Amino acid sequence: MKKVLMVCEAFGGGVFTYVSQLCNDMADNFDIYLAYSRRPQTPNNLNKYIDKRVHLIEVKYFGSNIGNIWNDVKVIKELRFIEEKIKPDIIHLHSSVAGGIGRIAFRGKNNTVLYTPHGYAHILLEPSKKTRLYAAVEKFLGKTSNAITLTCCKSEDQVASTLTKRHCYIESGINLKDFSDLLNKINFSKRNNKFTVFTLGRITGQKQPQIFNEIAKLVPEAKFIWIGSGEEKDLLTAPNIEITGWRDRKEALSIANAADAFILCSRGEAIAMSLIENMYIKKLVLVSNVMGNKSVIKNGINGYICNTPEEYASKIRESMKKFPRELTENAYQDVIKIYNSDIMKEKYIKFYNGL
Repeated sequence: MKKVLMVCEAFGGGVFTYVSQLCNDMADNFDIYLAYSRRPQTPNNLNKYIDKRVHLIEVKYFGSNIGNIWNDVKVIKELRFIEEKIKPDIIHLHSSVAGGIGRIAFRGKNNTVLYTPHGYAHILLEPSKKTRLYAAVEKFLGKTSNAITLTCCKSEDQVASTLTKRHCYIESGINLKDFSDLLNKINFSKRNNKFTVFTLGRITGQKQPQIFNEIAKLVPEAKFIWIGSGEEKDLLTAPNIEITGWRDRKEALSIANAADAFILCSRGEAIAMSLIENMYIKKLVLVSNVMGNKSVIKNGINGYICNTPEEYASKIRESMKKFPRELTENAYQDVIKIYNSDIMKEKYIKFYNGL
């Protein structure tokens, strides 16, 4: 079997879910190695989530002082040592830090190097000197590295095309069996008396809480819920907004099930797993017209794409009068046909074997 070395510095949150699922799915067909670093969000018991056939390698110098040139040199040496020891046929880098350092460490002379951004940092974060630096680094490495950028959807691939000539995409997906099993174990809350709109995640600039707040102000007759917390929670001032704080997965899904609509007004995404999950449980979804979201949602067909708080508010009011069940059914069918890990697995096996 071909040897595949996955490299992931940001081993937490959505990237953890994606990478662990990919490792497990590929273990039948490839000899999988995972070089990773621990983050606060990384589960302690990795053996519970990672197939026992996957070889785990903790990278000592990842996760600390990234951006410090001396530490980065140590990371590069460590990664090259791992490459020499394993001799992989394919090296797959996940997220910005691993993608940046990895494309410097691995030159692809004896293997194929892949890079999956999981959402470009210079697009997801608020504009600043830091994001301009990220954009410059992406452009430089896109031109000087021979890595293939493998994105998670068509609109992210369109961004990749401005940075490198070697790019393609495979759509992300959720594990329908695991997700369905989880849903069956939950005692769902009763539906709310008021029409309820919710979102979830860290309350930061990437999720644009000021937009969520403005929408809530425009539709005072509806209830709005933000599942999560974060440094910009003070921007959520509308009286009809409830901030739940962080909840475990079962609690969050119970709250979601009692709601009517899911909003994702972020600056950009790769493909948000929360979006796919809410499509599957047949929530009406309203999303910003940005990378990631606009690949998944077709306006007026399986959800709504909105450009302003007024557009979100208008669609919410329309849905309060007559709920568009055909949109939620279409969204559910899209998950069944496209955005699930079985389809993703088939595409990855074909792609890896074709390299």
